[in-house]
Amino acid sequence: MRIQLPASGWIERPHQRRLWSYLQSGGTRAIEIAHRRWGKDDVVLHHTAIAAHERVASYWHCLPEYAQARKAIWTAVNPHTGKRRIDEAFPHELRSATNEQEMFIRFRNNSTWQVIGSDRYNGLVGAGIAGIAFSEWALANPSAWAYIRPMLEENGGWAAFITTPRGRNHAKAMYDMARSNPRWFAEISTVLDTKALTDEQLAESRAEYQALYGEDLGNAQFEQEYLCSFNAAIFGAFYARETLAVRTSGRLREFEADPTLPVHTAWDLGVLDSTAIWFFQVTAGGKLLILDYYVAHGVGVDHYADIVHTRREENGWKAGTDYVPHDARVKEWGVGRTRVEQMISHNLRPHLVRRSTDADGHQAIRLTLPVCVFHTRTEEEGFAALESYRREWDDDLKTFKASALHDWSSHGSKAFQYLAQGYREVAPLPTPADVPPVKAITDYKVEEMWKFSKRPRDRV
Repeated sequence: MRIQLPASGWIERPHQRRLWSYLQSGGTRAIEIAHRRWGKDDVVLHHTAIAAHERVASYWHCLPEYAQARKAIWTAVNPHTGKRRIDEAFPHELRSATNEQEMFIRFRNNSTWQVIGSDRYNGLVGAGIAGIAFSEWALANPSAWAYIRPMLEENGGWAAFITTPRGRNHAKAMYDMARSNPRWFAEISTVLDTKALTDEQLAESRAEYQALYGEDLGNAQFEQEYLCSFNAAIFGAFYARETLAVRTSGRLREFEADPTLPVHTAWDLGVLDSTAIWFFQVTAGGKLLILDYYVAHGVGVDHYADIVHTRREENGWKAGTDYVPHDARVKEWGVGRTRVEQMISHNLRPHLVRRSTDADGHQAIRLTLPVCVFHTRTEEEGFAALESYRREWDDDLKTFKASALHDWSSHGSKAFQYLAQGYREVAPLPTPADVPPVKAITDYKVEEMWKFSKRPRDRV
């Protein structure tokens, strides 16, 4: 049986032709910032079908969250045909196996295709990956690309990033980089460029947004979704105005650390989740220099201690205080000791930040961001987390919930909360002679260990 690809009679539309032609001609890096209903996923799905039959390998389609991938791609139906989009792009006749639970397809030529989530990127394995599409890239965890990129570089594979804007975050930064890089394809396609929708359809869409979110927010969302505006804040973002002010005032830039000041860290400690760490200095004038950011998953305190010590040593940074959440003295890291005990045993200087409500934590960040200067090395993962941290949307009530959406951005934002609440407590640090020998650390109770920090007990 012969099946022509693209399958199901699919033909690229005029506004899709530049991206389609680039990928089909062997292009390996593309970012398409396009309006809603542009057909972004259709282009990369049909391209993947062809690529998988030209080169036997593994191919992935990545959504921001694994939980949303099933609805957005795996079971999504083309309203014009009534068929699943994956069935149109990958006809059953091409497949040798389909795993509905794992959202995995094996083709008869042994190539594979799978839907994945950027929130589980470091659990992925697949040395043979030759192509990946990042759908809704502006909402995805940017760490996923840093993790996957070496695989593609080794295999000479391709990556396509498709999205509508979500503020001036990592997607905007990638587009700005790509348009001046000859290795990349970069395009912004607004509805005014493509003429894909009629004036009546646009007016109806604008009215729907206004009815849902009010006139001002509705117009901003319409301009984001259809005019590809980067100026509209991420929907429900907690720190939209503050992070935009950081960018527009030039407080996201390269600079040198002050060699006379200690470099402190602020941690969000994960058990089965990610751990995030900010590196920062506090100047005499009350300005915060945000120097670096690190996040990882599935490793112990020894790994994070090595990261902290290494970065301080490599950059010549003086050791400062390591701010951790209040429950660090209660929870275990899986080795029978509290996290505080383990951090001290690895020559760190933990200081417990006072317990607070989420609302107080959010307000602390809002008050702190105006006095921060961020190094550009924090932009892709750390600063992007602050930009992307947002409230949950209740689709039934058509309003935001009080709670935050727990996704990849939560860890960096929580760690920054401890920074914002703890940095005012910077105090003289104990000398090495004041700290008990490591071999004796397990003999102390947590309460006893805190006498070595020379800080008032009411700070614990």
